[in-house]
Parts: sequence; structure tokens; C-alpha cells
Amino acid sequence: MKLFLSLVLLLLLPFLTRAQTPETRRYAIEVAGLRVGTMTATRQLPTPANPETVSTLTSDVQVDILFYHLIIYYKVTNYMRGGQLRLSTVDARTNQGNFSSRTEWKNDHYDIVANQYKYQYKATETRPIRYTVTDMFFGEPTGQNRAFAEYFGDFFVVKPGKPGRYQATRAGREDEYQYQNGQLVTLIKKNPLKNFIIRLL
Repeated sequence: MKLFLSLVLLLLLPFLTRAQTPETRRYAIEVAGLRVGTMTATRQLPTPANPETVSTLTSDVQVDILFYHLIIYYKVTNYMRGGQLRLSTVDARTNQGNFSSRTEWKNDHYDIVANQYKYQYKATETRPIRYTVTDMFFGEPTGQNRAFAEYFGDFFVVKPGKPGRYQATRAGREDEYQYQNGQLVTLIKKNPLKNFIIRLL
């Protein structure tokens, strides 16, 4: 009997290990052809012990171009259960100060508070949030017409363009997502000074 249990555990070990290893995507962040930082997206699928999908998006940027000086570290953490966002937190640390956003499901609505650099937003949302900007790092947004922007506590409008390309727009901001074989390979964050180019490593 002990031998049988040992064999079963030995056979299941690769599957148990795989379930505990988060899916990870690593990107370089470039401005004007220079690498200025990194971005990492991870997704931990549910386990019997933890029924939530936990996704993170971490960005670490330092830019010094002439008179333009920028330091940004931010981390988004999303908790999804039953296909619905239950909690999202954003921790941002910059050379302009520390900021945060929080979106939390409270029985029948979300409480949304975003306190970011030169941006404050407070709202409630009654519709379940089922798709976020972080999700766009793990596959094409097929059939999705909006994505919840955790940083802003609001939604990007998502529209398909050429095959494998999608535009995400919100309040004058525009991001372009480019996919190959269903995997995000390039994200262009358009900026009046210089575009940020995020490339898969």
C-alpha cells in the first residue's frame, strides 16, 4: 500500500509542481531606442488550497534624457475568483512621491479609489469586472471591448485593428498591443514626449 501511494505521488508530482509555478512574461521597456527598465507579468492559477487566480504586473523604470528625469516602480496585483475580479491593488513609487489605487468587490459593487500622480478618482461600479489590462499580457483580447485599467480605476476601450493588433484608448491615452501566435510581443504606450516601447524578452 505504501509503495502504491508513493508511486501515485511520484506520478502526480509534475502536475502539482506545475500548478504551483506561476506563468511569467518578461519585457524590456525602451524609450528612444534605449532600454530604461523592465516589466514582468505573472499569473498563478487556482489550486485546491487557493481558489483565486492571482496576477501581477510589475514595472521598474528609470529615465534620464536631457532634462527629462523619471523613476517609476509600480506593482499591480489582481485577485480573480469565478472569473470575476475580487480585489485589485496598485502600489506606485516614483520620484514625485508614492501613490496607490484599490478596487474591491463589496457584495454587490466595487469601491474604487485611485490616488495617482496628478490623478484622483473615486467611484463605484456595479457590473462585475471580468477582464483587466493585466489580462492582456496573457493572450489576445478576443471578444473583449473593454479592459479595466487598474492604475486609473477606469476602463480602456479595446478595438481590434490589423490581425494581431489592438488599440486600447481612454481619455486621450492610446496603447497599441501587438500579438504573435496569441502572445503579446510588443506594447506601444504612446506619449507626447516619447513613446514607451515594451518588448517581449
